[in-house]
Amino acid sequence: MTTLLIAEHNNNTLADANKKAMDAATKIGEDIHILVAGKDCKDIADDASKIEGVSKVLLCDDELYQNHLAETYADLIVSMAADYNTIMAIASTTGKNFMPRVAALLDVPQISEIINVIDSVTFERPIYAGNAIQTVKSKNNKKIITVRAPSFQAVGDQDPSNIENINSGENKSLSEHVMDELTKSDRPELTSAKVIVSGGRGMQSGDNFVILEGVADKLGAALGASRAAVDAGFVPNDYQVGQTGKVVAPELYIAVGISGAIQHLAGMKDSKIIVAINKDEEAPIFQVADYGLVADLFTAIPDLNAALD
Repeated sequence: MTTLLIAEHNNNTLADANKKAMDAATKIGEDIHILVAGKDCKDIADDASKIEGVSKVLLCDDELYQNHLAETYADLIVSMAADYNTIMAIASTTGKNFMPRVAALLDVPQISEIINVIDSVTFERPIYAGNAIQTVKSKNNKKIITVRAPSFQAVGDQDPSNIENINSGENKSLSEHVMDELTKSDRPELTSAKVIVSGGRGMQSGDNFVILEGVADKLGAALGASRAAVDAGFVPNDYQVGQTGKVVAPELYIAVGISGAIQHLAGMKDSKIIVAINKDEEAPIFQVADYGLVADLFTAIPDLNAALD
């Protein structure tokens, strides 16, 4: 029995989340191979071979996979599927794009965003915005799974395992990459940051997010936001933390002016330490916070900024 884990990378860097996904794969109890598909990504394969638990890395280095298009990725994975009982990927934007296609082509149901592995066929996943945990037992010979990486612990390193080059699939020209529009920032990426400072509708405007930047810079933190702040146009979409945004689990999460709607809590309640600053003492965010400060954020944040100096 063998598990295939699809590596998350950008052709330059292997995502930290792969080590957490490997924790989930290891708990299934099967031999584990990692697929690295991309362009000029030999170094990515080298890094993947050192993840504890992997027995083999399959490298498909071809321009066809440079932009991780769902159609080409899915065809490649399906062509390899006969050799694997379990196919896993991180529940990222990329993983959520190609894995449903893999499941459809193989005619098996997908088990989405697991947060726990009970045994090789039984998994837990959140439903109803995280208000309930569903236990799913698969009776299929082949399991297609996406992993909510923040719910697992990162594995360590090992001596490099074998890397095997594999042939690319056929280009059926079902889609093409046009361009990327990426927000550039010197701050950590939300899903990998150890500290996150998030603002909500209580920030009142996008200009007021500047006062959070000082705190974030001093803590080496990423900047996040609630859906309400994003919908109001305060900050770009890639700041959004929540069920329909990014799911995070940093060591420290500071929620400023965020009431704590269910949708937002579903994306950050697994954070190790949660600090909430809100002038409404009845705000739901205080129910999950480890530390709460009932105060006007426009007074509290400058005070915090000064204290950090």
